[in-house]
Amino acid sequence: MRLTTLLPTLARLGRPALALGFLALFSGCDLNFWRMDGHQSTINVDGPVARSQRDLFYVTCWVSLVIFILVGAVLAYATFKFKARSAADEHAEPPPQGHGNPLVEMGLIAGSILALVFIAVPTLKAIWFTYDVPAVEKANAYEVTGTGYQWWFKFEYPGELATVPETKGQAPLVTANELVIPAGRPVRINLRTMDVIHSFWIPKLAGKVDMIPNRANFLWLKADAPGYYWGQCAEFCGDSHAVMRFRVIALGAKDFNAWLDSQMQPARKVEAKVADAGKPKAQFASLRSFKTNETGFAVGNQLDVSPLEAWQAKQFPDAGEDAALIAKGRALFQAKTCVGCHTIRGDGAQGVTAPELTHVGARTTIAGGLLENTPEQMQRWIHGPAAVKPGNKMGKGYIDNKISLTADDEAALVAYLQSLK
Repeated sequence: MRLTTLLPTLARLGRPALALGFLALFSGCDLNFWRMDGHQSTINVDGPVARSQRDLFYVTCWVSLVIFILVGAVLAYATFKFKARSAADEHAEPPPQGHGNPLVEMGLIAGSILALVFIAVPTLKAIWFTYDVPAVEKANAYEVTGTGYQWWFKFEYPGELATVPETKGQAPLVTANELVIPAGRPVRINLRTMDVIHSFWIPKLAGKVDMIPNRANFLWLKADAPGYYWGQCAEFCGDSHAVMRFRVIALGAKDFNAWLDSQMQPARKVEAKVADAGKPKAQFASLRSFKTNETGFAVGNQLDVSPLEAWQAKQFPDAGEDAALIAKGRALFQAKTCVGCHTIRGDGAQGVTAPELTHVGARTTIAGGLLENTPEQMQRWIHGPAAVKPGNKMGKGYIDNKISLTADDEAALVAYLQSLK
């Protein structure tokens, strides 16, 4: 409805309707904002750390509200009690001036101290609780290392050894931008950074903790139940700080162990049965173009409606894969020097400066959690990374290494990367 039509209609219905209309207007005409249950809500939380921080926020709000009501009531009383009621009152002599009432002053001091105590006690308890995994659960804590880069996150599982065919050995499992954790179990995350200060934040599970150069830091969290959570960097860290995002996927014990077993294997191989790669299949032949600032997520798609189910569906190979096209993409990945930055265990790529891609096809997001991991969005990212995320090193690498890709090249690379489940 147009604004010129909406406002007169609400005005005829009275002031309550007009006020409600303004709330709807300024909340995007969606009154569900009152539920505060968005992807990054700090009110509807799913873990003990976030719950402790939320409860402390409530305590502060209630104490502040009581103070506001008391001060407002006294001010309103004084305003109406002693206001001038006639022209003579306006020019009357002021009443005798005193130096205050000691009883009132002492009461105000005592009240202020009491208000601080009401806030300080739960604050200290929350600090103590959220600082580290409680002693009773420390033995069961799962450890992960998160490292911030401009502008993405690397996650390393020091207790899980993945197969590395290139060295005929093993190394700690590494993933990027999607942190998978066991639900119902405390997780201690060691926080590091490879460049500037970042801030690690998963609103529904835990508050913000900084990643500071040359300083070890950490936080802990626990997901109450399996779920899919949004996170991001909360410290300005450069051009694309606002689009430095990640996801946390909490799984039940059985699903988590199955995910670990899959991730520790080398890159999946799709054997070509046809010598000639030929033309791309229909799903890669006519990928649409995107506007520069267009979002990577469409409202109402499966990732928004049921993100955990969408993530689970990504763990399985796509139907109708073109093995020959995938083989072409694998060769292009080697030829275009992508292997110098990325790691793909089993395919000879051992770079360390960019996200690990051994199982990138099984993730729901790409480009540092910015875009949904679909063929269209992946082609968009490969085609122009600097346009999607300004200042990122992949865009600079295209220029420094004089990398150019045809539409067929992009389609082959998309097929290859999507096959890495």
